[in-house]
Amino acid sequence: MMTTMLRVLLIVVSIFTMVMMVKKIRQAKVQIEDSIFWLLLSFLLVIFSLFPGTADRLAALLGIYSTANFLFLFTIFLLLVKLFTMSLRISQLEAKLKELTQKLALDELERQENRQKDGKDRKEI
Repeated sequence: MMTTMLRVLLIVVSIFTMVMMVKKIRQAKVQIEDSIFWLLLSFLLVIFSLFPGTADRLAALLGIYSTANFLFLFTIFLLLVKLFTMSLRISQLEAKLKELTQKLALDELERQENRQKDGKDRKEI
């Protein structure tokens, strides 16, 4: 069974997370796609804290002795999933950045060659 202190802590942290995410969305400091994860996580924690029987049943179903251990394990699992998706996004962004840098370097080289060619053509005239 979940203690009252844990329930209160979950509610406070969840509501704080929701408020911060909404504030950051309004300030356009975080993309909506990224904030959906945090809003859903905080919503789930509110559900678990308001209806502790849900977390108790899930913990028993998974064979986890304590509901608090289940909540910590659940949160760690979700954060690992988030970390993995962020790692994928960073890898994709690094590949795009490398491609863009190479493209810019080739464009700059082409411009320099064109300037040199134009300079030689003018001297011949």
